Amino acid sequence: MNASPARLHAGFWSIAVAFLTAMAFSTVPTPLYPLYMQRDGFSTFTVTVVFAVYAVGVVISLLLAGHVSDRLGRRRILIPALALELLAAVLFLTSTSLPVLLAARFVTGLGVGMITATATAHLQELHAAHRPGASRQRFEVVSTAANSGGLGLGTLIAGLLAQFVPAPLRTPYIVFAVLLLLSIVLVALTPETVVRPAGRYEYRPQRIGAHGDRTVYLAAAASALASFAVFGVFTSLAPGFVAGTLHHPSRALAGAIVFAVFGAAAAAQALTGRLSGPAKTRLGLLAQAGGIVTLVTGMHTASLALFLIGGVAAGIGAGVLFKAALGAVAASAAPAERGAALAGLFLIAYLGLGVPAIALGIATQALPAATVMTGFAVILLALLAAVAVLGRRATVTPAPATPAPATPSRELAHTTR
Repeated sequence: MNASPARLHAGFWSIAVAFLTAMAFSTVPTPLYPLYMQRDGFSTFTVTVVFAVYAVGVVISLLLAGHVSDRLGRRRILIPALALELLAAVLFLTSTSLPVLLAARFVTGLGVGMITATATAHLQELHAAHRPGASRQRFEVVSTAANSGGLGLGTLIAGLLAQFVPAPLRTPYIVFAVLLLLSIVLVALTPETVVRPAGRYEYRPQRIGAHGDRTVYLAAAASALASFAVFGVFTSLAPGFVAGTLHHPSRALAGAIVFAVFGAAAAAQALTGRLSGPAKTRLGLLAQAGGIVTLVTGMHTASLALFLIGGVAAGIGAGVLFKAALGAVAASAAPAERGAALAGLFLIAYLGLGVPAIALGIATQALPAATVMTGFAVILLALLAAVAVLGRRATVTPAPATPAPATPSRELAHTTR
């Protein structure tokens, strides 16, 4: 790839915008679930199933396609993935029936699973090609902010649109359909960073396994699992809890609360760029543990203020902890395995996003939400303790760089995420 610095710079921000848009679209239904419940009589458990179908789509996609951009190229994966998101938007617009909603969320998950690892790798490679030898801080801040910030931005935009514009179950999807079309154009104009090797490509599904140092990868995987468990539980259950138990039915408020959690995660990721990996891990563990305890206290006392404070603190901790995990894996994995390593990390993270949410949704059929969340908090605190122990044993050793034959862009062609 021979691309001018200007094209590399523009490409970096184009991929960031596309990544942000895709992740934002994935959370658009979150503040709308109470409307679906009111309109079609969905139960809280049904909403949990809808959320779970999305997580299943992400996991399947990560297993089957999250790593193939290492060989086929970043744009060859990103453009079809964004097209899947666009298809999901069209499905949402066709009907509010449960089968269509399930199909749309599953397709959304397929697209997100292809995008997360691929966009992260593409951002890293474009950053390194544009700024050879520079700090990784810009890449780390932008990639994690696009991921976590996008998740929060989607709920905020959807909540505001649903509250203040007509057709609340259609307008948000129309807006994002336009944004997804624009994102496809931006990706198509971005330089490719992977040079396809000669010879036949033997496809294999993603394998979950350590890439680089095993202890580092295990600690990062546990961190990702804990972080996304908080995100998943909050995203799937918070709007219903706020509207039902706390008696605040505003869609804008539901979107703003979820945005506050993900926005706090993104802000914390941006503000902790100069901290070392171990310092980020310690901060993340403390904030997430304190936040989840406060959140559960708010649920037991039916206090919106405590619920929100706890959610924001837990979001800060989850964001910083996941950023540390992402940085550790990206640094320790060999360049030719970086895409697969990150896809495996995201796979574990999205298992954390879906499995606890499903379990809690089932448990709330028999027990009060506050009681169920208390049990979840105990399990999460135990997992965070395990991360602390593993973190003390893990030492990140950067993988050796792949020799660059001629140009920075070719070197980056083999630097997969």
